[in-house]
Amino acid sequence: MRIPNPIAGPKGVRTLLVIRGITGFFGLCGLYLSLQYLSVADATILTFLAPLTTAVAGCILLKESYSVKQAVAGVFSLLGVVFIARPPFLFSSLPAATPEQHFLSESTPAGRLLGVGACMIHVLGATGAYTSIRAIGKRAHPMHVMTFFSLWCTIMASLGMVAFSIPVVYPRSWIWTLLLLMVGVFGFVAQALFAVVLERLIFGVIPSLLSIIGASIIISSAVYVVLTKQEPTQGSPTGNTREEI
Repeated sequence: MRIPNPIAGPKGVRTLLVIRGITGFFGLCGLYLSLQYLSVADATILTFLAPLTTAVAGCILLKESYSVKQAVAGVFSLLGVVFIARPPFLFSSLPAATPEQHFLSESTPAGRLLGVGACMIHVLGATGAYTSIRAIGKRAHPMHVMTFFSLWCTIMASLGMVAFSIPVVYPRSWIWTLLLLMVGVFGFVAQALFAVVLERLIFGVIPSLLSIIGASIIISSAVYVVLTKQEPTQGSPTGNTREEI
């Protein structure tokens, strides 16, 4: 596409592009880790916290507007997280896991809390990525944003494998190769999938009543924030009008 500075990126936003790549890596890492302990539905629903945390970050770092109503929506979203995490000190009446169940499986309180904690890392990473992209604005091509994300995911993952002595694993069958390709392809379009429906159809998993309540609260709050339009603050560093957005 003959985009200028295809490797290093445009001057003035290179640091922001690096931040976008690194925070995006931790966002993905947290999401993949949470899927080891949470159902697809719960993990995906928790990602809907990202618009709320991004709004807070935009207010603090980019001096964008943040209304009291959006803050209330954020509080309700945290309530939704509690329903999904179900910490033992609040939900002690729930049935305990049997000794045969794995300690860190989703059916144990420790497993759910670890999964929710990993998903919160994803939310923080996504917040950093979205905020940095917003700060970059039109000063870089969208291709720069995508390539820096891929580049730093590769760099950080490689460093992590060295630091934690994680061996390189090669696909030993066509099924492994196909699954790895599916991770890349479907990871690109994951936001367009309705995870709860897919999980019910493919895995036969029915979310619990508390998970449904928590999901409803988080989605409702996220949708409210997205649909709530705020007038741009005078002197905002982004300088975008509503028509430009």
